[in-house]
Amino acid sequence: MAPTAIRPPLPATRELTFTPPLKGPGTLPGSRVDGRDGIVELLRERVATAIDPATLDLAPWDTAVESWARSYRAAFAAHPRAIPLLMTSPVRAPRVLEQYERAVTVLLAAGFAPADVMPLLIALENLVLGSALDLAAPETMWELTTETPTPHLAEALAAVGAGRADRAFEVGLTGLMDHARALLRRP
Repeated sequence: MAPTAIRPPLPATRELTFTPPLKGPGTLPGSRVDGRDGIVELLRERVATAIDPATLDLAPWDTAVESWARSYRAAFAAHPRAIPLLMTSPVRAPRVLEQYERAVTVLLAAGFAPADVMPLLIALENLVLGSALDLAAPETMWELTTETPTPHLAEALAAVGAGRADRAFEVGLTGLMDHARALLRRP
């Protein structure tokens, strides 16, 4: 890739050059990143390197999916500011597509109907990414005031204790997995 010229305001006769560092995961020396979409996919690949693909080799299927969800959440929890950017562009990154292919294969092999697979994976992704954002949020998300009486909310908040984001994730994951198991049991 040719260096990009950056012209400083003073002095006008000097020219600085800048070559973006493109030698990280997902790039080859001399490769070209295709604008914003290319940068987004490099970022997606970078985050995906922290998702353990071996979790999808576990048995039975529900152990594999739950373990993958936890690894997926941990990877994105380390990069919460990337989530909105990544969620607004299509997935093209090979490493990510490979993991989704493996997850789909696990679900199909378990006996899920093809029409049920993507809704389950999208629901899992919504849970994982929402929970990863929640991990970046302050532990106290509700600030009660004297202007608005909220005695029941105050009681519930006092009872939840530390680790509310982890507990909420486990509630959501349990509900999703219970629903998935019920889909397999239906006639």
